[in-house]
Amino acid sequence: MVVDDVAEQLALSLQPADGRTRSDASAQDHLQRWLAVRETVPWHEIPDSGVDGPVVPLRDGVAQDIRAFDGAIDPARAKGLLSALELLRADAARGARLDFALLSTWQQHILGTTQPPRFRISPAFAKGGREHYGIGPDTRARLDRCLAQSAPATGRSLGLTARAARASLDVCFFHPFDDGNARSAFLSLVFILAREGIALDAVGLLRRVTFQADDPQDPLFFVRYINILLAETRRRTADSIGSASR
Repeated sequence: MVVDDVAEQLALSLQPADGRTRSDASAQDHLQRWLAVRETVPWHEIPDSGVDGPVVPLRDGVAQDIRAFDGAIDPARAKGLLSALELLRADAARGARLDFALLSTWQQHILGTTQPPRFRISPAFAKGGREHYGIGPDTRARLDRCLAQSAPATGRSLGLTARAARASLDVCFFHPFDDGNARSAFLSLVFILAREGIALDAVGLLRRVTFQADDPQDPLFFVRYINILLAETRRRTADSIGSASR
């Protein structure tokens, strides 16, 4: 995700190493491919590490990663992300609904713009031009419908970690902004966890991996990895509390 994010603007003018051009990618709408895969992923098959309830770790793994990773790229980038993170957590505490309008208020801080960025108006490319995300009159509305499914009670609702992973991938492949989509996708995941009282004490490789729009195994890997991070956060938090009480 981070590689895509940092190179996002350059990717629009670069030719992929495998020889395919942007016109080749345009022949395939990877947003539509993601939407088809999204419906076939066996999300319910993976146990949910969110069922054990809220967890507040002793350290803020998300903020720590932003300071270390984004701060090394650009201090202003880290400052914007931290501002967005603060706003995100306030939104989570009030139980806000995740949709494009909410994403855009965070994205204003991420990109340092004077106004919340609008939804893209043209096709988007990522992964060096290998993936193409189409645009239509209902693309924003479709994103909002997908993100609405991240709420904890939406009919046959998925477990928390599956909903978090799915919404993050929705943002990746809808690619709603002209820039900063990987950061927006990451914050979407953090928000969904935070809305149910969960934070991570470390994010590991969560921001260092990339996913393919048409690979049905990638979403399952993503959910499993979030489960691992959450389980480790619970264990370390419980160990610290246990040590302090002795």
